[in-house]
Amino acid sequence: MIKDKDLIKETVIEAAKLMAVSALTAPKARGVDNIVVRILDRDDELELLAKKMEELSEYYGDYFKRDAHNIRNSKAVVLIGCKIAAMNLKTPPFWKIDADTLHSIVNLGIAIGSAVKTASIHNIDNRVMFSAGVTAQELKLIDADYAFAIPLNVSSKSKYFDRVWPPPK
Repeated sequence: MIKDKDLIKETVIEAAKLMAVSALTAPKARGVDNIVVRILDRDDELELLAKKMEELSEYYGDYFKRDAHNIRNSKAVVLIGCKIAAMNLKTPPFWKIDADTLHSIVNLGIAIGSAVKTASIHNIDNRVMFSAGVTAQELKLIDADYAFAIPLNVSSKSKYFDRVWPPPK
């Protein structure tokens, strides 16, 4: 017999794996594979990430603490990042960013979109977080030039919606 708590955790981890596949197989500029994906699914990994986010809130702002609270209440976190890849694209002279950098980051956005679409299909609550992605980079949990995190949970009401900070006492 699978109990509710175990069922939810196992299902979230399976969905995280499907999200990783969605990110890795998402269309990419010039077919260059520059996407990196990791899944954090252990409580100690989530706590490490949350604690570091609280530390980094001194530099980045109080919302890192708010997001750390969300990480602690998650069953897993999908990390998606990109490496800046040489695509040998000519940069238009009026652009403010190098074409290779831009297309590498666009690949990241498409990968993230594909991953959260997969979470949505499977009714997994999620939210894309800059804060947790940067923190994962600081902790060397993902080897990427840019990274975002997607915490995952299943509950009757999404923990990532109507976030209030500081929490009510």
